[in-house]
Amino acid sequence: MMNHLYELLKIVLASPYTLPVIYGIVIVAVLPLVAGYVVLVERKVMADMQARLGPMRVGPHGLLQPIADAVKLLLKEDIIPEKADVWIFWLAPIVSMTAGMLALAPVGIGPAFQIAKDIDVGILFIAGISSLGIFGIVLGGWASNSHYSLMGALRSAAQLVSYETAAGMALVSGLLLGGSLQIRTLVEEQAKQGVWFVALAPIAFFIYLVASIAETNRAPFDLPEAESELVAGYMTEYSGFRWSLYFLAEYANMMVVGSVATTIFLGGWLRPFSSVGGAAGRAIDTVPGALLLGVAAYCLYRAPKQPVTVQKLVMVAVAGLCAAVAAALLAPVFVAQALWMKPAIHGAFWFLLKVGGYIYLFMWLRFTLPRYRFDQLMRLGWYFLIPVSIVNVMGIGIALVLHWERGMHLALALGLTTLMTLVVAGFLVRAELKREEQLRQAATGDAYAG
Repeated sequence: MMNHLYELLKIVLASPYTLPVIYGIVIVAVLPLVAGYVVLVERKVMADMQARLGPMRVGPHGLLQPIADAVKLLLKEDIIPEKADVWIFWLAPIVSMTAGMLALAPVGIGPAFQIAKDIDVGILFIAGISSLGIFGIVLGGWASNSHYSLMGALRSAAQLVSYETAAGMALVSGLLLGGSLQIRTLVEEQAKQGVWFVALAPIAFFIYLVASIAETNRAPFDLPEAESELVAGYMTEYSGFRWSLYFLAEYANMMVVGSVATTIFLGGWLRPFSSVGGAAGRAIDTVPGALLLGVAAYCLYRAPKQPVTVQKLVMVAVAGLCAAVAAALLAPVFVAQALWMKPAIHGAFWFLLKVGGYIYLFMWLRFTLPRYRFDQLMRLGWYFLIPVSIVNVMGIGIALVLHWERGMHLALALGLTTLMTLVVAGFLVRAELKREEQLRQAATGDAYAG
């Protein structure tokens, strides 16, 4: 009997579809939990910037707050407006959530963890599928039969059209340097050249950063939600579990754009100084495990100071989890038999760390900058980002031609074309400042004329 089960297991694992299905189930099961704890981190970061504590009541230091929020949303009353288009009202958040999760399929979380493994058009697939999420927002706003929701949906559609172009041009800049749409090839090309593409195309990275913030409706570009003028925008009439689907879709899209930026510009799953080997490389490889051991030690230090026994147990459990992950990260460094684990485990750690840093930057900007007006949002996209992104793509193309045909060093050629792009950007900024000054003078003249 055991032999038959073993043979069946070997057949199942030998199938090319087994691991992708397992990875897909893991993402669908884990993503809501990850999104909940990203929200907790966001609330803690906001509280720290405002000199307060944030969530503290549910679990030690609020660690169980996402669980409480999920239970609340599941039990909350589900309201459908009387004049709403019921079927579309039901379908809209599912469309947004499905597009956000499906876009994660080609993402390589390390060299081993990838659902749609090694598809030739990985980046193109992600860009196309993630763009479909706008249909859920537009349908939700229209089906709600509310002026607030409809305005939020139309704003979101205009915003996506404006910034998708700039984001696409920024991705083209990175793809020109990598020479492929395939996820693995882009990462391997950065390893081969010994430099992350953010150093070769910093303007493209900046453009993609700004455009990705606008695409995910994050502050200071959160005009589709705009609580001060649209109540909650396209989600005004949604409550309970369906509202949480929109919420989950937004954070899934944040992870998608963070993963794309990490793959193209930040070296993917490569560690810093990936070309360094020997003792120095071994020391760098111990950093992930050492960081998690430090977190585990801090949790054990804080556990006796918790006021309730349950909170003490939770802190000990978190410390044990961190210690177990640290052991898995350190094993390939010190145990030769576990060396085969190193690319997958360490690659996933560095990839997730970079994506986490990218999302942290989203939070930082949200709590620092005020919301743009809608006309400012449109002008930034059409009058600045798109022209600069076009010039940047042309500049990178010229630099590559100079490198391939004339033998100029790639870094020098890219430096010259980057300088050219910065001159164009400065000219556009100067023209915009001059226009605003003229409008200000005209408004002042009209006021005195009255």
